[in-house]
Amino acid sequence: MPRRIYFGLAVVAALSAFCWQATQGAKPKDEMLELYGLFVDAVEKVEANYVRPVTRRELLESALEGMLQNLDQHSSFINTSEWKQFRKQIEGKFGGIGIQVGLDQDAGRLRVISPMVGTPAYEAGVMAGDLIMDIDGHSTEGMSPDKAVEVLTGRPGTDVTLDVLHEGSEQPEPIKLTRAIIEVPSVLGDHREKNGRWDYMIDKDKKIGYIRISSFIQNTAEELRKALDELKDQDAKALILDLRDNPGGLLSAAIEVSDTFLDKGDIVSTKGRNTIPKTYTAQKDSTYEDLPMVVLVNQNSASASEIVSAALQDHKRATIVGQRSYGKGSVQNILELEDGDSVLKLTVASYFRPSGENIHRFRDSKTTDKWGVSPDPGMEVKLKPTEYIEWFRGRRAHDLPELAKLNPKKPVEAKSDADKAQDNKVKAESKDVEKQDKPPADPTKPAPPLKVVAPAADSHKFVDKVVDKALEVLKAKLAAPAPAEEAKAKAA
Repeated sequence: MPRRIYFGLAVVAALSAFCWQATQGAKPKDEMLELYGLFVDAVEKVEANYVRPVTRRELLESALEGMLQNLDQHSSFINTSEWKQFRKQIEGKFGGIGIQVGLDQDAGRLRVISPMVGTPAYEAGVMAGDLIMDIDGHSTEGMSPDKAVEVLTGRPGTDVTLDVLHEGSEQPEPIKLTRAIIEVPSVLGDHREKNGRWDYMIDKDKKIGYIRISSFIQNTAEELRKALDELKDQDAKALILDLRDNPGGLLSAAIEVSDTFLDKGDIVSTKGRNTIPKTYTAQKDSTYEDLPMVVLVNQNSASASEIVSAALQDHKRATIVGQRSYGKGSVQNILELEDGDSVLKLTVASYFRPSGENIHRFRDSKTTDKWGVSPDPGMEVKLKPTEYIEWFRGRRAHDLPELAKLNPKKPVEAKSDADKAQDNKVKAESKDVEKQDKPPADPTKPAPPLKVVAPAADSHKFVDKVVDKALEVLKAKLAAPAPAEEAKAKAA
């Protein structure tokens, strides 16, 4: 009985950070204790009878996650290890080797999604699509991406060795890397120059710039201003701001970015049940408020990217081109638990556009309701799922030429000693055969590339219908006479 009481008190301590304030005055104290007792009773029965052993910590975290997910899809419980990673993401820098990893379900191994240009992994030859077989001699079979990130990140200056399997290779290659501070870029250009720097000028004849924001982190506004200064030095006449596939990020960064292009007016307002309403207003300190603009959005543009695009649209500062945005206009606050070792990410308010319209798409929202950010009339460029995949792959190849050479890889299959012996025999018999004469390992699939060659700059151009539409709009604006000249012509 005492065990049950102690655990009940622990649960109350964990939950009361937000539950008690929300329910005080709504439910009597004895009713709350009765409900906590029900929870403790359920935990004890699961702990005693479930088919496999489970810890109370595991049950409590699962209960918290389920409770918050039932509220909305953006509220969540973040445990100690997840909170460390979350902080690294919003801070935009960490000690690591500079790769994004995911789990290849077929191979059961970690696959490199993308190396970041200029990082230790990129410079050492780790390529997108590589399978990571071992990390410091430990197999990655069954390793989760979260665990991999935990192992790969560490103190700058320390070493880590990866055994990676490249495209078309038969044996993993050991690559020793030295961890460094990785700056996560959030402001990108149209393509990279030979020295690795972004080129922000997409149309050099018409002087049209192109800037992408991949997420809103602490240094996004500063990076944006540097890119704009480069374009200004090149006498840019117009700008495409690409927010496609931007999941959002920090509210403060979205406000700073919006303020960069606005000299007055509201940017966004927040309203909630238990929060003080706030309105964020542009300050008259921008040197870019007259630059003709088009903002690109798609179905994956959310949160902070919707704040920026909505503000620029409502103030008629930019033309919106693309597809209707995601509709994530809710405000999450970070509420600390366990002295800051874990946190609640809890929805506490909603975003409202300068026009007063709601951004958030609620669960019962219809397509005919007002939410998110829709393209201006005549500016919708809707991509089919297959076209979106083609664009996504083309964009990646355009950003990082090494990606263009990659094809989906065969899963790495476990082989018996007999199979390995047979493979060795085949290799020995075919050692004198020219490589290009060898048949593919799988007759139903094309042969892997004969050698790794980074394509020339002109070879990875791709069709981007949304950008093409944006260029068309901006060229028309630049060709139109200035308002003063037009008035003078009419008077004449």
